[in-house]
Amino acid sequence: MNRKVVVSFSGGKDSMLSLHKVISLGYEPIALMTTVNKKNDESWFHNISIELLKQVSLAVNIPLLLIECEGDNYEKYFENALNNMRLLGAEACVFGDIDIEQHREWGEKRCQNTNLSALFPLWKENREKLVNEFINLGYKAIIKKVNLNNMSSEFLGKTLSSEILKDIKATGSDVCGENGEYHTFVYNGPIFLKEISLKGHRNIMNNNSILLELC
Repeated sequence: MNRKVVVSFSGGKDSMLSLHKVISLGYEPIALMTTVNKKNDESWFHNISIELLKQVSLAVNIPLLLIECEGDNYEKYFENALNNMRLLGAEACVFGDIDIEQHREWGEKRCQNTNLSALFPLWKENREKLVNEFINLGYKAIIKKVNLNNMSSEFLGKTLSSEILKDIKATGSDVCGENGEYHTFVYNGPIFLKEISLKGHRNIMNNNSILLELC
């Protein structure tokens, strides 16, 4: 019997690559767990609509678990969800962090408090190697959010490719966007049963960032 896991899922390239890797290693993902901001019904960090997250869940045939969170009690809501997943058979939670120690410590603490293991399939891999691996596997990710302190608005709405990575690198930004230079939404790839159709977008200015609202 495969070991059951829950995936901390943002909808972006790193969490998708982590999901791909654990499936390849023989784990059984029983849920994509995404935190949602109660104020706007979008994913907490990547501002992805609940409707699109549901489409991803159907496309990869893995149930979606939405966690409505408030900033002050974020850890509490996250741990409550992990406890529920453990009761459903999950033995570990999968995270897409690469090399930021405080992010790993946060995930490990949540798992420690809920008697789960913490898995980090991308940990300490080369950032550029990982994003190239993601593209070479055949995944498609649209740039959903851009930090204007690092990159121009011209990158918004572009699908990651080898050429786009060269352009990102030329700005002096981390090619993987691990420092918050950009965020993505994955809409197709080898574990997808069908591509997600994207339409009806508009730009929203938010402090020093520009967002692409997808539907």
